[in-house]
Amino acid sequence: MKALITGANRGIGRAMHDQMKARGDDVIGTARRPAEGDAGFVTLDVTNTDSIEALKAQLQGHALDLLVCNSGVYLDKGDALETGYSEQAWADSFAVNVTGVFLTIRALLPNLRKSSAGKIAIISSHMASSERAPGGAYIYRASKAAVLNLGRNLAVDLTPENIAVGIYHPGWVQTDMGGAAADITVEQSAAGLLERFDTLSMPTTGVFETYDGVALPF
Repeated sequence: MKALITGANRGIGRAMHDQMKARGDDVIGTARRPAEGDAGFVTLDVTNTDSIEALKAQLQGHALDLLVCNSGVYLDKGDALETGYSEQAWADSFAVNVTGVFLTIRALLPNLRKSSAGKIAIISSHMASSERAPGGAYIYRASKAAVLNLGRNLAVDLTPENIAVGIYHPGWVQTDMGGAAADITVEQSAAGLLERFDTLSMPTTGVFETYDGVALPF
């Protein structure tokens, strides 16, 4: 399998990258600033159209079986309603979590079309669910809900082209974002997510589920 994972230099993205490499997949990882010596990594800033176009040119003519849109930010964590949620935080969060996902997918559609069964995996969150609305984290929840909506609509539009789209909650993971008290390790999350990607197909396109296969309410 030929795969590309955005935001693969650390956390869940890095664990997915390393596990796919270990099982023999051909994996490209992206980072805003790839570390020296990170073989197979390329530069990508999903908020920068020039960077996205440069990646598109770099991959021109190459088939891509799986695109994992993993890059994401949680800038309003702990914000208070009266004092937090700055305008800049809204803009920056949507630039990465929504617009960046859309622009990356659009740029790499020609590569996915060259595969016999291309797949797109979008890392969202159970916090995207409108049915589960406990309050708070307004920016993060809104951005993840937006990218869930994006993925669901892409699943419809790409069905005639045999490109399946899945939207996933990675779990509460022990990362910089999730914190040390989180439920699972990055390795556990990555392993579960890869199982989900492997089983994603046209009959399940548009799915919204957890890393361990539990269906989530929209």
